[in-house]
Amino acid sequence: MYIGLDIGTTTLSAVVLDTDSGTLLAHQTTPNRAGMFPSPGRTELDVEKLQQFTIDCLATIVADARIDPAKVRGIGVTGQQHGVAFLDATGAPVRPAITWQDLRAQEKIPGSHESYLQRLIAQAGGVEAFRRMGCVPAAGFLGTTLFWLHQNDQMPSLPFTACFVPDAVVTFLTGAPPSSDPTLAGSAGLFDIVANQWDWALLDRLGLPAALFPPVGVAGEQAGGLRPAIAAQTGLPAGLPVGVALGDNQASFIGSVREPARSLLLNVGTGGQISARTDEFHFIPGLENRPFPGGHYLLIGGGLFGGRSYAYLLNFFRQAGEQLFNGISADDLYDRMTNLAAHTAAGSDGLRCQPFFTGSRVDPNLRASFTGLSPDNFTPGHFARALLEGMAEGFYRFGEQMAPFIGQRSPLVGAGNGVRRNRLLAEILADRFAMPLHIPALAEEAAVGAAIVAAVGQREFDTLDAATARLLNYAEIVG
Repeated sequence: MYIGLDIGTTTLSAVVLDTDSGTLLAHQTTPNRAGMFPSPGRTELDVEKLQQFTIDCLATIVADARIDPAKVRGIGVTGQQHGVAFLDATGAPVRPAITWQDLRAQEKIPGSHESYLQRLIAQAGGVEAFRRMGCVPAAGFLGTTLFWLHQNDQMPSLPFTACFVPDAVVTFLTGAPPSSDPTLAGSAGLFDIVANQWDWALLDRLGLPAALFPPVGVAGEQAGGLRPAIAAQTGLPAGLPVGVALGDNQASFIGSVREPARSLLLNVGTGGQISARTDEFHFIPGLENRPFPGGHYLLIGGGLFGGRSYAYLLNFFRQAGEQLFNGISADDLYDRMTNLAAHTAAGSDGLRCQPFFTGSRVDPNLRASFTGLSPDNFTPGHFARALLEGMAEGFYRFGEQMAPFIGQRSPLVGAGNGVRRNRLLAEILADRFAMPLHIPALAEEAAVGAAIVAAVGQREFDTLDAATARLLNYAEIVG
């Protein structure tokens, strides 16, 4: 048995995976209430609160599974990419983490028409300087945030390590110094994913000290053993192997896709991505190429749209009811919206939505729009359906960009709560891609992926492909 722990943006999720039967003995999700919003455009995370939530999450999953803790062979950790946590030499946080949703790098530099993000790219040598990073920096990336702090003389005093939030959790659980697997390091915008190392020359051009960055680890390999103090609080044995963390996008792929070389994954959570595994590095403007365990890559079309975009529309409807009609918001407003959308004809009677409320990776200044309005489609149901169709269209366009490099992929797999909890979105995605959408049998895909990687790290399986073929199945096919 292996525990998988997913340190998400809005939730913490944990599973207990039985690798003999391929079933989950327990799974649970709790809110991540460690988020902080000190001012508009700022999104931070209280790491000390997160640590306590992590202990609570582990204790609860062990109790819920009703297992002999001595039979647990390891813990795998995954979680949010891009953002940055700050740890001192003892592994303690020196300030709140800054997450991937933070937008401070989009601010204009005082006395300039240039944003900090634009300054970073120019100082690095232009977009071409990031070709081997697999992605162009964006607001919220570890590298971009460190550059903003450096430019504003707000960098914590050295020595400290700038790592990722899941890395900080592994350090907390084990007491071991942080290390970053390429699946996380590659989300920084500063990591050469071909050479598998930080781009030291680029860091020098940006004025970022090399000492800030953690050594490169290998996902799933033992980072350390569970500290006795945490073992006592969770009911798990002291010294239990805890693996080096991996990125949640890659973990979701591992926990969702039975045939990694053939499949195409749509993952819809707070954000959303379309992913395909490749054996070669490809630089495609507008897409990201991320490291994948085993020497592979994951080609990504990453949208800043997903469940968060649907939540923006929900909040608009809620405010309209409260402010115009003095109404009390219904608890089932999400379901009401989706029901109205389901009773609206496909195509939304000509209403079209581009759901880029907070921009895109390529153009952070892009904003959402609804077009084709008429008296007939100016209804809540049309707006809800048009937004869901706009999300599907965004994923499809990313897929078109990938097609020359990956060919025709099948099956199409749909994961994440945005697909599991919204059957209408699953149907719209299957219709837009003109192929059935397979929904994984095991919930909490990222946490499942982390558990699988931990099992491979403990040599229970020879390869990830062998593990996913043995453990994964599809519960439902939509379309």
